[in-house]
Amino acid sequence: MRREHRFDIDLLRVICACAVITGHVGGECMLAVGKSAENGRAVYWTGLFLDSVTSWAVPMYFAIAGWAVLVGAPPRNGGTLRKRSLRMIIPVGIWSAVYLLWGRLRDTNGGPTSKLALDALFGTVQPAFHLWYFYAHVPLILILGFVMLLKAGKRPWGVVAALVVISAGPTAFSDLARLTGWDVPHFGWQVGSYSLVYAVIGALLLSLPATRRRHRGWWLAGTVPALGLVLWSQDRIHFVIPNASIFVAALSVCVLFAANGVRIPERMRPTLTKLTDAGLGAFMFHVLLLKTISPAFVSADRGWLGAAGAAAALTVLTVVPSFGLSMLWGRFKLRRYLG
Repeated sequence: MRREHRFDIDLLRVICACAVITGHVGGECMLAVGKSAENGRAVYWTGLFLDSVTSWAVPMYFAIAGWAVLVGAPPRNGGTLRKRSLRMIIPVGIWSAVYLLWGRLRDTNGGPTSKLALDALFGTVQPAFHLWYFYAHVPLILILGFVMLLKAGKRPWGVVAALVVISAGPTAFSDLARLTGWDVPHFGWQVGSYSLVYAVIGALLLSLPATRRRHRGWWLAGTVPALGLVLWSQDRIHFVIPNASIFVAALSVCVLFAANGVRIPERMRPTLTKLTDAGLGAFMFHVLLLKTISPAFVSADRGWLGAAGAAAALTVLTVVPSFGLSMLWGRFKLRRYLG
């Protein structure tokens, strides 16, 4: 039986992509003041707010990934999982090379390009720091997909082999470094327990009936105290707040229930589909643009109005071209290579 397409989840995907970009704008503000309010209170709190108000985006990505594998589109066989994995791995490889080349041309890599390239192969993604997500996403869908295939009576030995490599990799690399004294790269193709929990619980919550319209306001109201706790934690305890934080989880749940099952008018669905298709590419590309133009906007000396205005302008000038370029290469059938 064919499932009805979930346009509400498409909407969440688009908002997540925009939220990640906005959060990274906040990160640029925090870098400008050295993560200290003493170096520029207005820019500090602008950056802290942008990073906090978007802190639910990555957990939501994990939740959507869990729903897709466990509920929305369970894999039919090992080949399906291989295709889904390559859909992530190929663009990650290409964009890692692009970021390394761009950093070399601008002399911002902070180390030998050849070493950084080797590190990126195994999971240390600099200067494309945001691509870390895919080193967790791919093992996650392999584990969840394997469970679904096993439940369906399949025996996906290729997936088993991949999971063995993923599970044994960290220990093997550590042992190799100890035995040889070599500078062995960090093995980052790993699933954190928190990402697995977000994926499983997210699959459960996103499969629930649509949130009633009269209840959406309550869930949106719930984001206010949750956001307050995230802001408090980031200011007083740790920046950047871990995705596993209970405060981030609370904010993520409120956003999820506020959006779950929201009806998208039919006239808006074609545009939403295009934006959804472009979201992955925009996510991968945006840091290159952001790092290039942010020095012209972000300054620790700005006042409250200037800090807010500069952050807003930088967000728009990063989000719009990132999605626009992604749509462009989508038209040229390059989605497989560039996301």
